[in-house]
Amino acid sequence: MTHSRLAAVMASLCVFGAGVGLAQTKPNPGFEKLKTLVGTWESTSRDGKHATAVYELVSSGTALLERLGGDEHAGMGMEMITVYHPDGDRLVMTHYCSANNQPRMRAEPVSGEAEALRFTFLDATNLASPDAGHMHSLVMTFHDADSFAQEWTWRENGKDSVKVFHWSRSK
Repeated sequence: MTHSRLAAVMASLCVFGAGVGLAQTKPNPGFEKLKTLVGTWESTSRDGKHATAVYELVSSGTALLERLGGDEHAGMGMEMITVYHPDGDRLVMTHYCSANNQPRMRAEPVSGEAEALRFTFLDATNLASPDAGHMHSLVMTFHDADSFAQEWTWRENGKDSVKVFHWSRSK
């Protein structure tokens, strides 16, 4: 079989496989709610520090990519990435943190309209020890189509600190 013929066969198998996978997927209410975030969001802390969040559907709409950034002292440091995706009827996310670790968190199934999603720590890669600083939980509360809040919990040496962002849609 020539290389071009083999490539054509492989491409058609990938397309066929992707179509079959999509046809068998049940709707996930939590992920459907997350998909409404696609766009650009802004937040300003009480001390005037600015943060941005950009949401984009990736991988044929099967994952939501979040890019967080802002002023150095807004609690963000440099840009961070979080990827959200369904795992059956649950949601899973991996947070690629500027602390150089990657916590994974899971939200339980949502029935009906999702007003809040509560992600809890599963595990982390590149975490020096269980006491090393890492994002440990995230609660996302949806107010309306143009505003929502995130409550990030940082855990270090067994102590938690919380940073809340109130987001408004800018695009």
